[in-house]
Amino acid sequence: MSPPERGLVLARHELGPWAEAVHAAGRTIGFTNGCFDLIHAGHLAGFLRAAAAADELIVALNSDASVRVLKGEGRPILPEADRAALIASLRPVSAVTIFAEPTPLETILQVRPDVLVKGSEYEEADIVGAREVMSWGGRIVRVPMVPGRSTSQIIAAIRRLA
Repeated sequence: MSPPERGLVLARHELGPWAEAVHAAGRTIGFTNGCFDLIHAGHLAGFLRAAAAADELIVALNSDASVRVLKGEGRPILPEADRAALIASLRPVSAVTIFAEPTPLETILQVRPDVLVKGSEYEEADIVGAREVMSWGGRIVRVPMVPGRSTSQIIAAIRRLA
């Protein structure tokens, strides 16, 4: 069986079948998540490192409503459909899904990734889903942040120019 098509934006009900097809093809799944409010080079560097840890990479994207809860009014800068399409088009990304829950745990449980990838600013004990992924034999990878590359810094720079 060949691996599934790349660059997909998957609805919740498509996650299980997608993950099953990847695993049936003998491939591993990497999982990362975040707001990815305004896509920048730091995000791309993280996606590249996450993709290197597994055969396929799925990105779970916070919904617009959850970004507002986490980041405040005025965020996200780009709506979820735009963010999902942009991320799905990136070479390291196999698929994207959007989640509205406070954490990506439900999505992690559906996908059952082999590798859970988060930024190194998170301690392993604080990574949502780490315990579950390790319980089925998966591993956790913490990738370093790119200095000087953050959405908050970009927004602040734009505001200074306005």
